[in-house]
This record gives sequence, structure tokens and C-alpha cells, in this order.
Amino acid sequence: MVEPEAEWSDDTTGDIAAHVGESSVASDDVGMLLLVIGGKHVGEIFPLRRDQLSFEMGRQSGIDIPLGDAEISRKHAVIRYDSAERQYRLADLGSRNGTFLNGVPVEGEQPVGIGDKIRLGAATVLRVSAAGDDETRYARTMSRAALRDALTGAYNRRYFDDRLAAEVAFASRHESPLTLLLLDLDHFKEVNDVHGHRAGDLVLRRFVELITEAVRAEDVVIRYGGEEFVVLCRETDQKQASLLAERLRVAVDEADFTCDEVVLHVTVSIGIAGLGKAAADTSQALVDAADRALYAAKKDGRNCCRVVA
Repeated sequence: MVEPEAEWSDDTTGDIAAHVGESSVASDDVGMLLLVIGGKHVGEIFPLRRDQLSFEMGRQSGIDIPLGDAEISRKHAVIRYDSAERQYRLADLGSRNGTFLNGVPVEGEQPVGIGDKIRLGAATVLRVSAAGDDETRYARTMSRAALRDALTGAYNRRYFDDRLAAEVAFASRHESPLTLLLLDLDHFKEVNDVHGHRAGDLVLRRFVELITEAVRAEDVVIRYGGEEFVVLCRETDQKQASLLAERLRVAVDEADFTCDEVVLHVTVSIGIAGLGKAAADTSQALVDAADRALYAAKKDGRNCCRVVA
């Protein structure tokens, strides 16, 4: 019987674009690819780059191949490149629920090649694929459609709901800070009404570019709905988040948004809430608290940041 471990909590953002870009799939720098075909992360792709000889898989933060299924151990398995034999080899790392190669439990190190299937626990299955094959390209397209907002490239609401629940569970269990920024573009309806929806789309895309450039790699940028966006900040308290929010506000205020040679001035209001503050001890409570702070920013004249009272 498979025994699930504690609820997964580590960084498993894992969308394909984050792991392997369009140009890198066919690059000589990539030996093979691991395509997730079963489990929580179906469609994600992990490159086995030639300049790295070992790839650990598991739930641990910062691991080479992060997989968040509850049945997967923090350090579950490893794939190593044997330069003498010029082949990849798979080994279990003492996982609770086992590692399987083509349905057979892995003992010691086993060679892996194109077409092999690796199963971790009962549900997560990865297929070893060649860089640039048709299946990989198809999986990349489907995963991006499922996890990303088509217009801006930010993560979508579906992804946010799952990710927030996991981050709240992690922060509560480890008593670590978690902060949510709720951002709303000021007077965005006027941009559409005066300059047209093409200009509105340009503003949204440029806004996400600015935000993405300003946050840390581990922060998550989400299109929450319409002109509202979320930045989810792990291991960040309200003081740190307030500094980040002000930096984002200034970046937007000082940026040029140009459409058909017309320069638009865009501003943003930001609400800030931390887990455990003002009774924000659940996912929904955290969102509600940030929404109250955003309302305060709007009430105070917009183009400002407010922390939940």
C-alpha cells in the first residue's frame, strides 16, 4: 500500500516555460528531456542538460526536478550521467514509495534511454524523450495553455488557486511568512474607452513585463482577473512586502506605455496582506485581507500601497 507523505509544500511552479524554453529544447546543450505524463504535473518538461551530471527529483525546495505529489519523498530519486558509458542512469534515494523503471522497481542504478517511463510512487510518471520531438512540443503548448494567461503570460487564476493553498499550508506548518500583493491598474477602463482595447492589451502585457522584471524568481505573478494581478511572496513578511510593493508602484508610475506613438501614463494601486495578520489564517482570508488593503489604497487616491489594518 502506498503511504502518502506530508502534504506537499515546496516550489512546484513547474510550468514548461520555466524549465525549458522554446529555443533550448532543440539545443545541443540538452541531452534528453523528462516529460511528465502522469500525476499532478502532467505536461511539465525538465531538461537533462549536458553541462550537469546529476539531477535529483523530489519535493525538496531548490531540487533539480521539483515534483509536488504527496507520495514523492523530499529527495526521491536521481538521474546521473555516466560519462564513461555515455548513458544516463536512474537510482532511488531511499524513497518511501519507490521508484520504478518501465514498471519494475529500481534497485541500484539502472540505465535509462529514450522512450523509458519512470514512475515515482503510485501516480507520477515521466517519459524520457528526445529534445525537440513532436510530443515534447505538443506538451509544452498544452501546459502553457492550462497554466498561463494567454494575453500576458502571467500565471492564471486556476494555477493561483492551487498554488495559494499549497503555500498557505507550507507557511502554516513551518511558521514562515507568506505575503500576498493584490495589484489593480488605476482607471484602466478609461484606457480601453479612450484608446481602444488594443491599447488596453498592450498596457496589460507591458505591466506584467515590468512586474516580472522587478520581483524575485521565487515570487509568483498571477493575473487574478481583468486588470487585477497578484504577486505571491514566500518567506516574505509584511515589511519586506511593503518595500517590494512600493518598488513595483514606482516602476509602473515611471514607465512609458506607448501605443501607436501615443504615450500613456499608467499607475497601480496595491494592497498588502500577510498570513496570520488580521485573522488571515486561510487562503481565502489572505485574499480578502489583501482586497481590503487594496480598497484602502483606492480610497486614499490610488497610485499608492496600503497594508491591511
